[in-house]
This record gives sequence, structure tokens and C-alpha cells, in this order.
Amino acid sequence: MHTRELGKSGLTVSAVGLGCMGMSDFYGPSDDAKSIETLHHAIDIGVRFWDTADMYGTGRNEELVGRGLEGRRDEVVLATKFGVVRGADGAVLGINGRPDYVRQACDASLQRLGTDHIDLYYQHRVDPQVPIEETVGAMAELVRQGKVRHLGLSEAAADTLRRAVKVHPIAALQTEYSLWSRDLEDEILPACRELGIGLVAYSPLGRGFLSGKIRSLDDLDPSDWRRHNPRFQGENLEKNLALADRIREIAGRKGCTPAQLALAWILAQGRDVVPIPGTRSPQRLEENAAACTVALSADDLAEIRQALPRTMVAGLRYPEAAMATLNG
Repeated sequence: MHTRELGKSGLTVSAVGLGCMGMSDFYGPSDDAKSIETLHHAIDIGVRFWDTADMYGTGRNEELVGRGLEGRRDEVVLATKFGVVRGADGAVLGINGRPDYVRQACDASLQRLGTDHIDLYYQHRVDPQVPIEETVGAMAELVRQGKVRHLGLSEAAADTLRRAVKVHPIAALQTEYSLWSRDLEDEILPACRELGIGLVAYSPLGRGFLSGKIRSLDDLDPSDWRRHNPRFQGENLEKNLALADRIREIAGRKGCTPAQLALAWILAQGRDVVPIPGTRSPQRLEENAAACTVALSADDLAEIRQALPRTMVAGLRYPEAAMATLNG
């Protein structure tokens, strides 16, 4: 597995990471034993940049990741997030970036993860009611206490990043980036590069859609959150299938899978970009990791951008209510 530095932070991670959310939440039933097997296999093959959050499974995902880390904590760069508050029933109650909550959330995450430090601690969503300077100030105190090594933000706007770095260095911005989510290329990615912030791309496979394995809602479990995502519904789905088909055609010519092509494209956007595809399967994990071996030439990249223009994607990337929490 190749490695990359997140921006100018000095934090080195595997070039392909592992998003752990789906092991506990949102994508239908899961198997903890299979997930633990996947986590252990990730360490074995060098996928050692893991991402979780306190809201995934209302804490259960952090507990699961903690079990996967037992005896091997020092082999993994561990990232988690705070700020999206959920009730015991899973309902989202709001966003909290108050300093006292930052400290409380970090201590709770450390306990669930079974570790004394978090390598990369993100604010999951920007709280519009709390100045970013106050939230990052509280996060910086966690660094001084040794509980956190590096700070990150998730789904933050370019101006928010500029304000945040005046308080404390920001190692990474985590946001959605893939062949069907490229709006960040206009302002946010240039701002990251201006400020020396790495980009961690979540949902680099379009929540699995770009792998070509989802052709209809019947391919998703009845409890799968993606059934409510605008891009998976009705006419949007039909239009987006054409995008998936083009990815499959190009991947066939390159001798790789559609998922590997989508990840190779992300990796080719710059050495400061790190995708964190999620999976619950050791086999899919290996497939994703092998994207590092897919070389895309300048001609390949030009062909992909021409064949898959940003305007081809149909539908919002979240339901409207959730869209309001992005790029704060």
C-alpha cells in the first residue's frame, strides 16, 4: 500500500483508507464478526487509515472499531468525528460545536475506542450557532492535552477553513468527492491547497453506485438509507445508470473494475487527496486497495472528464434537509 501525507500536516496515511460507517449503520444489516475480520485484514494489507464517528450507530461503530484495534492500535491512523448529535433511537437532534460539548464528545469517543488518543479528530458538521474559532479552540486544547494528535473539519466551506487555520493547523478536510460529486473543485479544493490542508474523500464510490453493482432499489435492503437518497430514486436513478455504464466501459478497457477506476481517478487528482471507501467485505477491501496499481495517464483522465461531465449527474447528494448542513 502506498502512503500519502495529508496536506502539510506531517500526518502520513495509507493512500486508500477505510470508511467504517457501513459496518454499523445506514446500509442495512451488518455482521460484527465479518466487520472485525475486515478490519484485521485491512491492517494486514496496509489499509491503515480508518474513519469512524460518534454518530455512526450512535456509538456502536466506535466500539466496533475499538475491538478491531485491540493489540494493534499503533498500526492504525485512527480518525473519528463529533458534532452530529443523535438520540437513543437514532434520530438526528442537531449539530453541536460548543466547547464544552467538544471536550465531552472526545472523552466519550476515547472510551468507546479503547484508546488514549485520536490521530485525527474532525468536527463532523459546522455548527452555524457557534463561531468556528470557538470550536477549533476547544479542539486545539485536546491536542495540548495529548488526547488528539491532529485536527480536521468535515463539509466546511473555504472561508471557514481560512478562519479555522488561524486558530490551529488543520490537517484535513473530509468531504464527499467522487466522479459524481465534484462541486468542491471550484472553491474548496483550491482553498485546501492554498492552506496546506489534505482532502479526505468520503463516498468516493458514490455510496457504492459507481461500482456498478446497484441497478435498482431492489438491490438495496429495505432498511438501507440509500433508498431515500435523491440520486437513487426515480428518473435520477435512470439517468445515473448511464454514468455507471460509462465507468464500466472505461474500466473494461483499462483492465480494472469500475470501483478501481473510480478510486484511481480520485487518487490521480493529487497526492494530497486520500479516498476512504467503505466496505464490510475483505474481498471488496482488497479490490479497493488494488486501485493504487491502476495508472491513469493524462489522456485517460481527459477521456474520463469528457465522458463523465459533472452536469451528467442527476439529483442532490443528500435530501434537502441534510444539504442545509453542508459547507458551513
